[in-house]
Amino acid sequence: MHCVQKITENIYWVGGNDRRLERFENMFPIPNGVCYNSYLILDDKTCLMDTVDTAISRLFIDNIVHVLNGRDLDYLVINHMEPDHCANIEELVKRYPDIKIVGNKKTFQFIGQFYDFDYSMNIHEVKDCETLCIGKHNLKFMTMPMIHWPEVMFTYEETEKILFSADAFGAFGAMSGNIFADETDFEHHYLEEARRYYSNIVGKYGSQVQGALKKLSCYDIRMICSLHGPIWRENLEYFIEKYNVWSKYEPEKNGVVLVYASMYGNTENIMNVIANKLAQKGVKDMRMYDISKTHPSYIVSDIWKYSHVIFGSVTYNMGLYYGMESLLNELKALNLQNRKVGLVGNGTWSPQALKVMNEIICSMKNMEIVGTPFEITSSMKNNEEEIVDKFVEGFFINLIGC
Repeated sequence: MHCVQKITENIYWVGGNDRRLERFENMFPIPNGVCYNSYLILDDKTCLMDTVDTAISRLFIDNIVHVLNGRDLDYLVINHMEPDHCANIEELVKRYPDIKIVGNKKTFQFIGQFYDFDYSMNIHEVKDCETLCIGKHNLKFMTMPMIHWPEVMFTYEETEKILFSADAFGAFGAMSGNIFADETDFEHHYLEEARRYYSNIVGKYGSQVQGALKKLSCYDIRMICSLHGPIWRENLEYFIEKYNVWSKYEPEKNGVVLVYASMYGNTENIMNVIANKLAQKGVKDMRMYDISKTHPSYIVSDIWKYSHVIFGSVTYNMGLYYGMESLLNELKALNLQNRKVGLVGNGTWSPQALKVMNEIICSMKNMEIVGTPFEITSSMKNNEEEIVDKFVEGFFINLIGC
């Protein structure tokens, strides 16, 4: 049975939710599921904005057929060619053989790479800032390469001033009937997942996001319709500013994330001692993670949020513990910048953790080592507390000075 909602008088949400999927892109845990958004405009011509993942294809087709109510589908705009948004192109061409697929040159290259059907008669190629009039609604297409794929477009509907933003302004999490952000407790229910989505999926492309925000600043936008997460129709400035901060790699707030790799609990003990000493100095809102138990996407998200981070790791096979090395290299690949970092190493024979962590951090942009990095052998002794105190004092002074 169909499951649709009106978002304006002649525009419908025809997407759906998937709570069965365990990992987004087969990598990122999504305990609250994910939604796939698609939008259908009824005018002199009918126009569908993107499709959905195969997981909800049956519901999606039911939604379209219901809203069209016997009409043909004239246009399909492809803002993003990732399979969770383009999986139903072939099915729609079969059902509506006269449909025109609207996309840019790269869009059609990717269609040819993903699918093996003849769509040569269905192509409607557009360039940056070209428009398509479908009646009262006028669609303007803006190429936004590398947010986060090279073919990405945004579509701006000029009459109702709606931005169809592809994956930008998206979030993990299925929707529970309320499809508008203002109908939800966004800060408590979606914000963490929006940040985790941004930092892990789009985070590498901060400069491109900054370019997109600059381009969008010339437009009067009254609604943002992303392909994931709730629709924004009120207080858009709040979420746009989040994207501005995230894409400039600026922390949202002063605070500390402590991340450790520990085999037998000795490095974990050091990190607990450090956190305890910082707390006694008045530091609030600290987060601590065991790299072996927490999926890195959650750690990445919190490091995006906070100003300071402490990495503590044991040595492993004369190098860095694999989980910690993977996390640091992932942060580097995501282009993380502008953080203050404390380092703590451990090792029983041939300690190398501190050296390797320092090398990776120093190879990243605008990262500052604070406090006095130190390395212990095997376990911390009472007579080494002075070393820890020196580290904590230096780290604390930097933290309160921010």
